[in-house]
Amino acid sequence: MRILTLNVCGIRASEKKGLFKWLSTIKADAICMQEVRATEEQIQGDSFHIDKYQRYLSEASRKGYSGVCIYVKEKPSKVSKTFGSKFFSDEGRFIEIDLPKLQLVSVYFPSGSSGDDRQKVKYDFMNKFEKYLKNKKRDSKPTIICGDWNIVHKEIDIKNWKSNQKNSGCLPREREWLDKVFYKFGYVDAFRAINDKPDNYTWWSNRGKAWDNNVGWRIDYQAITPHKNIQITKAEIYKKKRFSDHSPLIIDYRL
Repeated sequence: MRILTLNVCGIRASEKKGLFKWLSTIKADAICMQEVRATEEQIQGDSFHIDKYQRYLSEASRKGYSGVCIYVKEKPSKVSKTFGSKFFSDEGRFIEIDLPKLQLVSVYFPSGSSGDDRQKVKYDFMNKFEKYLKNKKRDSKPTIICGDWNIVHKEIDIKNWKSNQKNSGCLPREREWLDKVFYKFGYVDAFRAINDKPDNYTWWSNRGKAWDNNVGWRIDYQAITPHKNIQITKAEIYKKKRFSDHSPLIIDYRL
């Protein structure tokens, strides 16, 4: 099973850059998107359709903001747009689908980079999501949680480690929280499970020449519940074409 995740930074903007033409060629079984920034009515046209896929969208109540979706070939038995928080479901930050062999999530963590108030919102999201993660690991089927978590985990996951220690996304409290997710709760960082090389990033600032010089952050993940019935066979950050300020993270699994 091939799963792709990408923060599209506006699905309509990414479509104009050729995203959907490319998606139709990569043979993914499921495609998770974040920061869709559109309502269902705004993306009804053929330009946003992929043959043999159905789209499930959680849109924000505020227009042009946030939003997550999943394109999938199999029909889910259940679709959920909340992990227990009405505030964050109204922001369109979570969607989960129940498939025959697994559960799949597209999630978009808040960014705290705009100031202290939004950083507090981010911490609130992390606290509430932690409860969801604790419960989810007990499920009989594996769950793959895809998305933009807006946090780097280790020094290897960011180019300028020292200079970003006081910036949202690289704060000690945020990274310690990921330690808890991956080490205490036992979730698996699918990319790092088979690739321990540096200079693998998924997001680059639009300032300066961050993309050209590969001055990036790895903040997009596919995290798996601890489960013996799933294996990671291949992981790739796709960089040949650029559709947003993030790059697609593609993971192949054997179920």
